[in-house]
Amino acid sequence: MSTTIDPTSSSLGVAPTASTAALAPSAAAGVAQTQPVVSVASNSSSGAAGGSVIDVSNLVSELVAATEDPQQTLINNQTQQVTSQISALGTLKGALSTFQSALSALDTPTAFQLETANSGAPDIFTATASNGAPAGTYNVAVTALASAQQLLSNAVSGSTIGTGTLQLSLGGTSFSVTVNSSNDTLEGLAAAINSAAGNPGIGATVLQGADGSYLLLSSSQTGAANTIQVTETDGGNGLAAFTYGSGSTNYTQEAAAQDAAFSISGVNFTSPSNTVTSAMNGVTLTLLGLSPTSGTPPTATPATLSIANDTTTITSNIQSFVTAYNTLQSTLVQLGGFDSSTDTAGPMMDDPGLENIQSQIQQALYSIVDTGSTTYNTLASVGITTNSDGSLSLNSATLSAALNSNFSAVSQLFSSSSGVAASLNSDINNVLGPNGAVTTEGQTLTAQENSLTQQSQQLQTQMAALSASMTQQYSALNALLSSLQSTSSYLTQAFASLPQVQGTPNA
Repeated sequence: MSTTIDPTSSSLGVAPTASTAALAPSAAAGVAQTQPVVSVASNSSSGAAGGSVIDVSNLVSELVAATEDPQQTLINNQTQQVTSQISALGTLKGALSTFQSALSALDTPTAFQLETANSGAPDIFTATASNGAPAGTYNVAVTALASAQQLLSNAVSGSTIGTGTLQLSLGGTSFSVTVNSSNDTLEGLAAAINSAAGNPGIGATVLQGADGSYLLLSSSQTGAANTIQVTETDGGNGLAAFTYGSGSTNYTQEAAAQDAAFSISGVNFTSPSNTVTSAMNGVTLTLLGLSPTSGTPPTATPATLSIANDTTTITSNIQSFVTAYNTLQSTLVQLGGFDSSTDTAGPMMDDPGLENIQSQIQQALYSIVDTGSTTYNTLASVGITTNSDGSLSLNSATLSAALNSNFSAVSQLFSSSSGVAASLNSDINNVLGPNGAVTTEGQTLTAQENSLTQQSQQLQTQMAALSASMTQQYSALNALLSSLQSTSSYLTQAFASLPQVQGTPNA
């Protein structure tokens, strides 16, 4: 048999005293209380004195959970929402940055200063053009190629060559080598020259001929100024046979140090190198052979050099812009749109910041730009049109016609201060900047996430305190109920031992 006892009312028909009422657990501030119902077992084998036992641990755990769970669930739901928004904002930031990278090939006038150079005689010369090269057609004739000096010594018949110090120079740079008893051979001299510190480019080679050995000195630098000089500086003449200067007969000049000679549209040029970068701004010529000659006296026949705008690269850059925008547009739809097939809204649906960014992008795409042309002043006019899903398409034929017809207008359309690419780049810089919408919203969401974390920690602290308080109070109540049940059991036994009182029968 068991008896149900309300811990805040009288038990066993006894009115609660001040001491028993004080043992009833009180409600924590702000915590809705559920009036506990305590089951008291009358069986003395239940484990406590008198048989009265309350499962304090489970009771307190259930009461705390009933208070904590709704609040923690609310915090968790809010945290999940904020975390999702932070992730979405990161996705938006990455998509904008990627799109901005594609704009860098179009957002400045310099980006359109791309030229190509074509040679009409690639066996005579080749050419490349960089930014700023003057577009046009030019006649180029090559009458001499730059060459490096090469000297061949007289034959050396002996096994040793003598000792001493030689100073070698190439152009304006000199270095010295010493020959002593450890290297007084032609091979030793060649090795000393090749390994000498400060050697500006003189190579030494030993050739074994039928009549003896020869020392071949070769310059690695072309041009008339890069001649080889060899003098003996030790005050003796042990190595006099290897000196070379004006009027020297110790070497035969196999190749002369010579400048290249060429003309561009009738203007004559010379160059110490066959790679010429200074004749035309932004143009590099590589001279490979001599132009054919005709007439008397012989006259070099020029070949054409054509420099034009690099429309191939620019077309590729514009196609990359269209592709990059379509990737961005897809991301914007995922973030702020609604998928009717899954009945799912994007994490940034109805977000004012996202809507403002989309508005700025659309305004730039559909703007009319002052390009100096009434024909080519919008994206649609150069072949970039909008599809039904918001993506862009490029008509290459229309773009090619625009570039060939009015290259400057196409450049202005994208790269002028009010151009499409320049405006988009400026807008994205503002959005992603320190005070931009993306940065500001990210800071707000981070602050909310931190606040929710603090709320969760505070709730855990409150619940720990509530659990400790309830455990103490219910433990005290448990002890009291055990005592009362023992008293009840004693009284029941005492009443049972009293003698029966016989009543007087009615007359």
